[in-house]
Amino acid sequence: MASKSIFEKFDKEFDIKGLKEDLKNVASNEAEYKEVPFGTYEVKIEKMELVESKTGKPMLTCWMRILEGEYKNSIIFMNQVLSTAYGIHTANEFLRSLDSGIEVEFESFSQYNDLILDIHEAIDGNLEYAVEYGETSKGFKTFKITEVFEVN
Repeated sequence: MASKSIFEKFDKEFDIKGLKEDLKNVASNEAEYKEVPFGTYEVKIEKMELVESKTGKPMLTCWMRILEGEYKNSIIFMNQVLSTAYGIHTANEFLRSLDSGIEVEFESFSQYNDLILDIHEAIDGNLEYAVEYGETSKGFKTFKITEVFEVN
């Protein structure tokens, strides 16, 4: 008995035609793409969710779209693996810094997924941020919210 592959599921779940079109656009705009250097940027949180990392571990992913300046419309990607207490602590601190008004606690991954979605819903279109994008001495990316702005 053949089971459906994950790839068949993806084929149904995603807009393949749209992705192919986007891929053409990305390829033609590649020369215009610039890697975002470390610094402080005004951003909106475009996407935030719990996903599975390439290694099969739970991971918080957050897409921060830059709103101003030379890198306007570029995205800073934050990926925090949640397989250790330190990883969950780091994610909790980041989520709290978003100032959503929602209490951040980790109970289970199912609960945490709902929490992340609730926080994104609460801030989407309401809050923007100044994020300090940097790196630790060990080469890990850092993301620190330094200011919260209400969207009018």
